[in-house]
Amino acid sequence: MLVLRSILFHVAFWVWSALINLAWLPSLLMSPLATVRGQTYWAMGVMWLLRVIAGTRIDIRGRDRIPPGAVLMAAKHQSAWDTIIFHIITHDPAIVMKRELLAIPIYGWYCRHSRMIPVDREAGSKALRDMVAAAEAAKAAARPIIIFPQGTRIAPGVAAPYLPGVAALYNQLEIPCVPIALNSGLFWPRRSFRRRPGTIVLEFLEPIPAGLQRRAFMAALEERIEAGTARLAAEGRDTAPQA
Repeated sequence: MLVLRSILFHVAFWVWSALINLAWLPSLLMSPLATVRGQTYWAMGVMWLLRVIAGTRIDIRGRDRIPPGAVLMAAKHQSAWDTIIFHIITHDPAIVMKRELLAIPIYGWYCRHSRMIPVDREAGSKALRDMVAAAEAAKAAARPIIIFPQGTRIAPGVAAPYLPGVAALYNQLEIPCVPIALNSGLFWPRRSFRRRPGTIVLEFLEPIPAGLQRRAFMAALEERIEAGTARLAAEGRDTAPQA
């Protein structure tokens, strides 16, 4: 049953994605917010399919911890789900992403038009400067700036370093940083077609105020995200079938 539901979800996911991506092409000639609206509708459709077909529900916790105004959000990254959900739970997000994704037809056009923050990981210090400049523009527009500080998807329980990009944004933007823990990798695993029933939990943790020294900030960020993620993983493993 798990395999069948996973196959049905994938078919529905790609059909829905193709339909809305083609239907929303005229938004590329409109304001960026028109494209953002389409991204939100797409994400809402994906979450509906996930719940109805795969039996995977969503629990978002700690919204009251998000400070008003521009804010930096640093999230654990376990799954493609993580890049979708922010189109629903935040307004007009500026998501730090790999620059090569902009080369994907249609998807990359939407990301560029909606003012995501691309990073060329081969460009060294220039990549950091470009990322900070784009984030400054997002800050001026009071948009939430979202970064995955480990830079790539990490399977649950696997250790990986926190990269310097998040510290560069924190130091230069001088705004609070909200750590985010989640357990999406248990239900939407990386490099697997299985979509497991249960409840994906994403939790906004206690914000880190602006102004900390780099080392203190990185230590606080990693400790909060890893502790929160371990707690949510333990909670999720009780309900995520492993077949």
